This record gives sequence, structure tokens and C-alpha cells, in this order.
Amino acid sequence: MDYDKFFEKALEGVHGEGRYRIFQDIRRIKGHFPMAKWYKDDFSEQDITVWCSNDYLGMGQNECVVEAVKSAVDAAGTGSGGTRNIAGTTHYHVQLERELADLHAKDRALVFTSGYVANEATLGVMSRILPGLVIFSDEKNHASMISGIQRARCEKHIFRHNDLDDLEEKLKSVPENQPKLIAFESVYSMDADIAPIQEICDLAEKYNALTYIDEVHAVGMYGEKGGGVCEERGLMHRVDIIQGTLAKAFGMIGGYIAASEVIIDAVRSMASGFIFTTSIPPSTAAGALRSVKILKITPEVRAQHKERANALKSRFRAAGFPFIDGETHIVPLMVGDPVKCKALSDRLIHEYGIYVQPINYPTVPRGTERLRFTPSPFHTNAMMEQLIEALHNIWDEFELERVKVA
Repeated sequence: MDYDKFFEKALEGVHGEGRYRIFQDIRRIKGHFPMAKWYKDDFSEQDITVWCSNDYLGMGQNECVVEAVKSAVDAAGTGSGGTRNIAGTTHYHVQLERELADLHAKDRALVFTSGYVANEATLGVMSRILPGLVIFSDEKNHASMISGIQRARCEKHIFRHNDLDDLEEKLKSVPENQPKLIAFESVYSMDADIAPIQEICDLAEKYNALTYIDEVHAVGMYGEKGGGVCEERGLMHRVDIIQGTLAKAFGMIGGYIAASEVIIDAVRSMASGFIFTTSIPPSTAAGALRSVKILKITPEVRAQHKERANALKSRFRAAGFPFIDGETHIVPLMVGDPVKCKALSDRLIHEYGIYVQPINYPTVPRGTERLRFTPSPFHTNAMMEQLIEALHNIWDEFELERVKVA
């Protein structure tokens, strides 16, 4: 049997739909965020401005964070040396978990190797801990949450995105004394909207359900200390499990959950995605610890970031570009065609040194393809003007619509 033909056929389908993904070969330039080097091929490189990084606050370039990583390498070496149970719990991990628990006003926190693993492992083990569990999941939850819910192999109900009436109808269908868990996100990164957290917590209390919130696009970004949307809205005490990442606003890698003592202990003791994997390196934990500490005491960085996001939205609005004008820091520019979306991205990087990655299916539904801009405190007015001029130059060539400017 020619197995390669099956793989080739699968790839042909991806190519045919215009959603084949190209990984841009870039190297960030320390101290010059959001600038980077783009390696076009083996023989040439180009300076570019990165407009799609999840390092929202540039903390991956922060001198204090970089120094913390270097110092930890000098003190402890590179890898952790094992799983958390077998020699892989260093003092850096312990300190980081204490800091994260404090950030979210919870008893304890637990660090995983990524935000994806944190979601998959935690949600996946819930049905073993709670017999007869029913999970209620927002239809736009991240792939890692979906994977975790699938691993749980329990009854599940998908409710319409941020639809409280639909959620309540589904909650009503399950007996009051049966274990329930509502899984949702705070900031939905592709549509730039925020969940009605308080109202979901109200329903959870009414129908005796646990709450699990993914704050990966919000931690470090919202709230007085960077605890996320839950902190900003005074709701941390009402959410049972808060999940976050160290890989976005905190500028490192890794994920975590924060919850009560007994929940963390149960997940720590039973989740295979935590138990059977080597822990993050001590240097990574040290860098994340420093980043969390810094962002706790620098709310002005979040204010600067908000101003920059609003500045880009204002420019898009004035130019008539069709973007999702949401209440978050994420600015999705709607294209609606996978081929044009990829071509637009290619033109921007090749001709203008502007890097923004096309977002196509399955990340977003077909027909809603977009360029997802993530302005940072370091994107200057000059960078924004360059971007607007470039988009003006090529937008109409692709016969893309504009919205009428009021």
C-alpha cells in the first residue's frame, strides 16, 4: 500500500481550500520589539515589524525578565531534570505557583508545560473526580478546552456563544444534584469579545455548577494587578478554576490553573498530562515569576497598551476597514476569503515589511477569514501610519469592501 498517497491527498485538500499554512522564519531582535528579522530564504533577510505576536506587552524582551532567566541558568543549569514528582519541582516552580495563586486570590496554583496542556489535562480529569459529570462548553472555546472535554468522556452540552438563555436551558435539563461544570473563556481572541462572566456565575450558583474560565488572553492584561478580566470585574472569588498562560502577556512559556487547595491537589494527583511530563525549566519558571511580579506593580503598562489598541482601531475606523470593534486589545481585520487573506498577508510582508499572519479555517469558520492584529505598547504612531498606508495601497486591488465612514 502506498501510504504517502493518503498524506498527499490530505494536503491537496488543504491547498485546494486556500488554507495551507506557511511558517514565517523570523528572529526577534532583543531590545527592539516589535521589530524582527525575516529570513525569506537561505540567502536573504529583511527587517520587519511584527503585528501578530501574542507577547502582548513585550515582556519577552524585558531586561529584568531576561536577566532573571540568565541568572537561573547560571544558578541551576538548563532543564528541570524530571517530572514534578521525580526531581522536577525546583524552588523556582514553588515560588511561581505561590505568586500565581496570589495573583488570582486562590489557595494554590499548578504550573503545566503549556496553556494547552493545562486545559486538556484539567478538564480531561474532571469526570474521574466528579462521577456523572456534565460539562457545558461555549461553542467558541479553544481547541485545548474541546480536547480536554473530549478526553473527559462524559456527557457534554455545547451552548451558543455567550448566550445565557441557551446555557440556562441546557442547565435546566440536568438534575440539580448531578455534578456540572461550565467551561468558558474570558477574552475570545479571534472575535475580540468578552464573556458575561458575572451572569454565568449567577447561573452556576442557581444550578449548582462549578465554573472553569480560560483567561489566557487576559492574564497580565486586565485588572489592577494583571489578574485578568475576573480581577477587573471583581469576580475572581466567584470562579472556581481560573486557567492562564505564561506564554502571552508574561512573555515566557507554560500554563497554569489557580483554585482551592482541594481542587489543585486532586488535579495534581490525578491528571496524567501533569504527572507524566517533564516540568518547565527552572529558567523559564524564574523568568515567568519575574514577569508576573513586574506586571503586578505596573498598571501603567496596561494603560499604555489599551491606548495603543484604541489608536489602531481609530485608524481602521477612519479608513473604513472592516474590523471587529470589540472591547478588547485584539483587532481582527475581516477579509472573508482564505486565498485573499493569505495573499494580502504575503503582500504586506514582501513589499512593506509588515508581518501579520492570516487566520483561516479551522481556527475561524469558513467565510470569516481575517488578519488578526495585536498592537502593543511599543507599536508607534509611525508604525501605525505605515500599516494604514500599506493597507490603503493594496486593499482595493483585492476587491475587498470597506465600510462607510460616519
